Amino acid sequence: MGTLTSEQIARWKHDGFLSPFPLLNEAELKECRDGLARFEQFLGAPVNEISAGKDLKYRTMPYLVLPWAAKLAFDARILDRVEDLIGPDILIFTSTFFIKEPHSPTIAAWHQDSTYYGLEPKEEVTVWVALSDANEAAGCMDALSFQGKPRQLSHVSRVVKDSVNRASQVITEPLNEGIPVAMPLKAGQFSMHHGLCAHRSGPNTADHRRIGLGLNFIPTSVRPAGSIKPAAMLVRGVDRNNHFEKTGPPRAELDVHAIAAHERATSLYRECYLEAEAAHAALAA
Repeated sequence: MGTLTSEQIARWKHDGFLSPFPLLNEAELKECRDGLARFEQFLGAPVNEISAGKDLKYRTMPYLVLPWAAKLAFDARILDRVEDLIGPDILIFTSTFFIKEPHSPTIAAWHQDSTYYGLEPKEEVTVWVALSDANEAAGCMDALSFQGKPRQLSHVSRVVKDSVNRASQVITEPLNEGIPVAMPLKAGQFSMHHGLCAHRSGPNTADHRRIGLGLNFIPTSVRPAGSIKPAAMLVRGVDRNNHFEKTGPPRAELDVHAIAAHERATSLYRECYLEAEAAHAALAA
């Protein structure tokens, strides 16, 4: 699409992250926040509390049950930039709410998003949309450049206390932490990082709720690496490969068809994720 400059594309290839980009105006932000409030009313609790205590599916793939989240997944202001990085045929593979309550200890230890996705090749773009200010006090993302040589690093899972990530994972290899780059975002902005970009975030020491929504895009050429065929939604271009079970946006908010599609897609995702987590652990053993 030519939305990103040649300098930005070169930085992406060298570092694996770019930030910030403008996206939502005040009216659009209100639409998203009001939609999240309705969703949490439906759940009877904050998304992050439901996820921590009951079922991770409620923070995953909201674009299958919430039209406002689906609108973000198809937003040309996002996809034009993603296309510059991975080409014109684009799937959204998953999406996750990353919410930190005010003055909460919730963190993300150093990790790479693609570790447990169970996809090959590991060519994925995470678009992180700030629905409230995600400044350094609120626990914004820090990223490390992969210096033009992206590779999968060893991780261990289920070990990080107060983790915002579903697997509570952390990188076990030595990292050069001397030069992490903070990526603060104002409400309505977004950042982008590669699935193999090492990143972390600190606790929310601010007085406001830090609300982020991660959207995970892959080219249609990417395929499942294991035995599970997960679901994905075509958001731009054509899918000539059919590596994934097809799914689509909701007709209406939280209708029965959308809830059933969400249940199917999140179940497949969970199976794929657990299989990839076990495979990664076996390699590290």
